[in-house]
Amino acid sequence: MSRIAYVNGEFVPLDEARISILDRGFLFADGIYEVSAVLDGKLVDNEAHLVRLARSVGEIALPLPETLERIEEIQKELIARNDLVEGVVYLQVTRGAADRDFAFPKGVKPTLVIFTQVKNIVDSPAARNGIAVKTLPDIRWARRDIKSVALLAQVLAKQAAAEAGCQEAWMVEDGLITEGGSSTVFIVTRNDVIVTRPNSNAILPGCTRKALIALAEERQIRIEERAFSVEEARAAKEAFITSASSFLQPVVTIDGAPVGDGKPGPVAKRLREIYIDFARTTSQ
Repeated sequence: MSRIAYVNGEFVPLDEARISILDRGFLFADGIYEVSAVLDGKLVDNEAHLVRLARSVGEIALPLPETLERIEEIQKELIARNDLVEGVVYLQVTRGAADRDFAFPKGVKPTLVIFTQVKNIVDSPAARNGIAVKTLPDIRWARRDIKSVALLAQVLAKQAAAEAGCQEAWMVEDGLITEGGSSTVFIVTRNDVIVTRPNSNAILPGCTRKALIALAEERQIRIEERAFSVEEARAAKEAFITSASSFLQPVVTIDGAPVGDGKPGPVAKRLREIYIDFARTTSQ
């Protein structure tokens, strides 16, 4: 039975979902996306994702075709129609379909597409065993704080990582790690301080990052928001990534060299447990 997707006001079978070849998301990557996790059939920290969606579309002067409240209703309807217990809901809004011209078209309604995807998040082998990462030059544009659908640089980086037997790429600029190809990067120093890069135009303001920092601070776990180098990451006691679609995954090797003892560390394990508890108790 085909999954059900939402396309411009209609719920349709996924294999019948269509948009115009003139859609500006297709022609120019003129659009914004969001991914929210689903656990036990409920949305995890979805308000934070919708707030970020509103910020991103505002940064590129793209009006939403529906209110945030209606978008959440659609997300929940898709979860129900697809009997989704664990996975993600993907949302994309573009400037709509018009004859190809770089300037914004007038009188065009934005395109809104939403679909679900089954994914094992909680009992993921990557979370149990840890992941390998590969560092690569960060060749992306200067407004990485906008969750743009223009992801070619990340695609190329993650493909290079995959060809090297790694599960994630870490982007490096001026010797400093910015973020993962689709994740936020954290390290744990030898003094048990958790370090992550501060929000700026250089990185996406991660929703899972934000929640995890708040959860750690509630427990008096020390967090430092500062830039750090590849060398510091390689010398760290632990490292891990966060994202909506993976929650938290330990990093056990960087460019083939082990992090710490090469196994998921106690800090990452504990923080993952804390986040999963948060996700289960606050999901809606």
